Formats: sequence, structure tokens, C-alpha cells
Amino acid sequence: MSAQSQMRAMLDQLMGTQRDGGQSSLVKFNDDRVCRSFLLGCCPNDILSGTRADIGECRKIHDLALKADYEMASKSHDYYFDFDAYEHVNIFISETDQKILVSKKRLADQQAEVSAEVQCKANTVHDLNEQIGKLLVKAEELGMNGNIDESKIVLDEVEKVKKLKTEAEEAYRNSMPASTYQQQKLRVCDVCSAYLGLHDNDCRLADHFGGKLHAGFIEIREQLSKLKSQIDLRKRVHDESKKHQRPKADERSRLEYKNRSSNLYRRRSPSPNHRQKAYGRSHEARQRPKERSSRSTASGSSSSRYRSRS
Repeated sequence: MSAQSQMRAMLDQLMGTQRDGGQSSLVKFNDDRVCRSFLLGCCPNDILSGTRADIGECRKIHDLALKADYEMASKSHDYYFDFDAYEHVNIFISETDQKILVSKKRLADQQAEVSAEVQCKANTVHDLNEQIGKLLVKAEELGMNGNIDESKIVLDEVEKVKKLKTEAEEAYRNSMPASTYQQQKLRVCDVCSAYLGLHDNDCRLADHFGGKLHAGFIEIREQLSKLKSQIDLRKRVHDESKKHQRPKADERSRLEYKNRSSNLYRRRSPSPNHRQKAYGRSHEARQRPKERSSRSTASGSSSSRYRSRS
């Protein structure tokens, strides 16, 4: 990358897409074509670029200017991009863990069967190798930061672990036949799925545990754990808010149901006063035909009297 390209990338990262005087970009940071994992700084394609586990360029857009726009906009609004990023990174780590399991099974099939005691001694040697590699990386970092005394203390600890490793290797060698000893030299790294040798020297261990591949997988796993914690916190807050809202909603629905049922009962079963009124109306209705018949008979008798007189 040229110096001009580096300066342009730095300006994009600092000022976003508006650094050229308000020119609007055709693609916004919340576009589906933009990588959400990149915006949060955890895209495996970027982290593992240039390593033996390089998976190529991401299919989505990676733009430092859009990342700067997102960082500025996320201060005032939550876009919930961590859910998409978690899903992306979790799929990648799940595939890596599956690859580790397949590699371990392949090694177990290729290597001769040994007893549990011998396997435990081999695991002890591997664990000490891993401890030596991590201590060497730590001592190198302390020396680069100017902490010489602390770096010497870590190196002294490395020498102690080396002695333990020599003893563990001797115990392992004596517990196995010479024919199968040469077959039990490899182990799969539980972080990056790389193969480790049982008798790797200090330089090889430091290169592995301090290398970009192993450090990249550690960063990805740490980002995944961080995203998972954020999502779990969001879910807990959401569940708590629903718990506080639910009693009010339940009480409101209970009152509404009570009112509806009482109104329905009133419509179906009239009150005693209503029954008396209804009975009175029906009684009056029954009495009216009798009164009409008596009136008609009375009128008929009076008319007959008038005719007889005439």
C-alpha cells in the first residue's frame, strides 16, 4: 500500500464518508451489503488475512469510512448489529471446532493405541510445551516494553518449566515401546487447529503461540465471548422488562374479562325488578282480551235494548 493510500485510509477511519466536504456515499453503513462483523472489528476474514488459515476476502463490503460512520452513529442509536456479528463469528468458530475434532480423530486413527497412563504422560508433555511457548511470548513482550527485570523473571520460570518438560519426556519415553514412540509426536492445537510436535523446540513453540495465526484465533474467540455476553445481557434486560410489564397487562386483561362476563351475565339473567316488570306487562296483556270481550258484550246488550224500544 502506498503512502497516499495509507493517508486516505487513515482519513476514512477518522472522519468517515463525509471527509470530502459532505459528499454522500452510495452505500450507507446500515446497508445489508456491509459486513456487520467488520463494523464491530471481529470479521475473521480480516483478522486471519495473511495467515495459513486465510479464508480470502469477505463477500460483503469492508470500508473504513463506513466503519467510522457507524461508530459515530452508534453513540446516539443502537442498531443491534451485535446479533448479526455473533451469528457470523459463531458459525466460523463452530466450523473450526469441528475441524479440530476431525483432526484429532484422524490422529487417533493413525496412531497406535496406547494405555491411558501413557496418553496422560504425553498430554503432560504437550501442556508443558504450551506453557513454555506462552511464557516465551510474555517475556518477549515485556522486553519490548522495557520491563527488563520482569522479563528476566519470566525467563527464569521458563527454565524451570523446561526441566519439568525434560523429566516428563523421559517418563513418557520409558513408558512406550520404541516402535510406537515415533508415532506419538503430534497434537492438534485446541485454539487454531494447527499441529504441534511433542518435541518442538523453544523457537518453534514461540513462533506458534506468538504467531499471527494463533493470536488471530484467540482474538476471534475473545470477540465471540464478548458478543455473547452483550447478547445475554440484552436478553436479561428484555426479560426483566417483560416481567415488570406482565402483571399490569394481566391485571388489565383480568378486569376486562370480568367486565365482559358481568355484562354478558346481566344480558342473559335479568334483575328481579326487571322480572317483576316483565310479569306485570304479561299479566296486563292477558287481562286486556277479557276487558275487550266484556266491553263487547255490554255494547251488544245496549244495542239490542235500543232496537227493541224503537
